[in-house]
Amino acid sequence: MVSLSINSLKQIMRAMVDSPGFDRVLSKVDIVSATPGKVVCEMKVEEEHTNRGGTLHGGLTATLVDVISTTAIMYSERGAPGVSVDMNITYMNAAKIGEDVLITAQVLKQGKTLAFATVDLTNKSTGKVIAQGRHTKHLGSS
Repeated sequence: MVSLSINSLKQIMRAMVDSPGFDRVLSKVDIVSATPGKVVCEMKVEEEHTNRGGTLHGGLTATLVDVISTTAIMYSERGAPGVSVDMNITYMNAAKIGEDVLITAQVLKQGKTLAFATVDLTNKSTGKVIAQGRHTKHLGSS
């Protein structure tokens, strides 16, 4: 049973971006949909999101993988955010200023102490994969 509603997820995201910490970089991310263990978000790439080459910064991509996969894990049976154990990102294509990016996080497995998630960043208009990430989180004891 999922303990959070999609509105609760949106409130959590809003609280994160309204804080003075690093999570403010996610202020332009919108949650589009959520089902148990899966969250889809959208973001338009703007200048503040780019590297010197004018494309989506790899560090922001890693942050998206981290936060959106954690959101999917929270929107699942246990409802716990956990602590990162391992994360990797494969960068395949650039996203340029003005392009809309879909961020789809899916929980692959959730055990007693670990959760495994995957995240795809795709260009909304072309469907081209921008990056794929994998995230493992320690959930603590059940």
